[in-house]
Amino acid sequence: MNPAVPAMRMWTIWIVGVLAYVLSVTNRTSLSAVGVDAAHLFQADASTLSLFAVLQLAVYGFMQVPVGVLLDRFGSRPIMVAGMALMAVGQLVMAFAPNVGVAIVARMILGAGDAAIFPGLLRLVAVWFPAQRGPLMAQLTGIVGQMGQLVALLPFPLLMHQTTWSVAFGSLAGLGVLFTVLVLVLVRNRPAERTEDVSVNTDTGAIRVVSSRVDLRVSLLEALAHPGTRLGFWTHFTTPFAGTAFMMLWGIPFLTVGEGLTTGTAALVTTVYVIFGVVFGPLVGALSARRPTSRSLMLVLPAIASQLIVWLIVIAWPGPAPLWLFLLLAVALATGGPASMVAFDHARTHNPQHRLSTATGVVNGGGFLAGLVAIFLIGLALDLQGAGTPESYTLDAFRLAFLTQVPLWILGTAFIIRERRLTRRVVGLDRPRKR
Repeated sequence: MNPAVPAMRMWTIWIVGVLAYVLSVTNRTSLSAVGVDAAHLFQADASTLSLFAVLQLAVYGFMQVPVGVLLDRFGSRPIMVAGMALMAVGQLVMAFAPNVGVAIVARMILGAGDAAIFPGLLRLVAVWFPAQRGPLMAQLTGIVGQMGQLVALLPFPLLMHQTTWSVAFGSLAGLGVLFTVLVLVLVRNRPAERTEDVSVNTDTGAIRVVSSRVDLRVSLLEALAHPGTRLGFWTHFTTPFAGTAFMMLWGIPFLTVGEGLTTGTAALVTTVYVIFGVVFGPLVGALSARRPTSRSLMLVLPAIASQLIVWLIVIAWPGPAPLWLFLLLAVALATGGPASMVAFDHARTHNPQHRLSTATGVVNGGGFLAGLVAIFLIGLALDLQGAGTPESYTLDAFRLAFLTQVPLWILGTAFIIRERRLTRRVVGLDRPRKR
């Protein structure tokens, strides 16, 4: 712990921030367990239903670099306050959306607000906590935040079915207003004794004050120029997208309509996903901190391989698969979240603090870019097979649709291997090949 920072203040800021992130994840995945209800309410086919998540994630991904630049300029508090307020507006519009067009706009507003919370919280962790605790605190932040998925999967649909669509989404809007106020009142950009943000250049050791707009204009190009940032981007691109597509939209319809599981059993599978994400998180964080030069080989590539292999087994299984295989799939997909957090360790390791949030935005955009592509391809594949509505979903159609994830794993893995090799050369761990 940093002795110059009061422990109570440090942990209060983190707790408020991470609870805001829990709500952010709840908002992000609030359609996951009510996707079939949304399809009926808005008379939406599979491609249109995909657009809810695709455009939401597209806005989220597009906003990552602007949010990173704004965070480097203004700090976490004002950006997180704006993000919470936007999410509240988005959920309020969703609560009373008269048609699918307005509902999609609501999800886009929500995506814009959601884009500010996690990068802002990571910046708070970097500023308020000692550097050596960074990987573990980042994993802990991700773990606690993912509890929002359980809220979206269990109590939220129960609330909606016991009340109405408007009451359920309106309640999330009300919580958004509450946390807008809490973040504004309790979160601070930096400790009081630090009057300015300073940056230590990890390449030269030079220390400078972050104050110039020129820093912001060049930081994006500088971040992208380092293969360590690109390694982080492709790590985040490849590891979590299958879990994102499963949890945000297609998992529950696949399990219930496609595989014939009850809603309760499907909820068990998704709960196992969340629980094992919590179990894997501290382990991955500790190993990432202890073995920084082996992160990709030891943590990232095995997580990708496990997801690919188990998904192919599920797809190839003759007839409906057994419950134990779905639980194994949930465990395999759960490795993606903790493994994706390694991407931020790359960003933090290879970028000085004056461009940390910009690099974090670049990295964070990777996973959501892959997620929106995966969600859209699955929906498109269902429509092309004539299985675009809940009444026409079939197990075989879902199997072919989920195969669209395979090219994304292959593409991402190829770039991870390439950028890892370049990063090791830049930092002096490997010698350039002689030609």
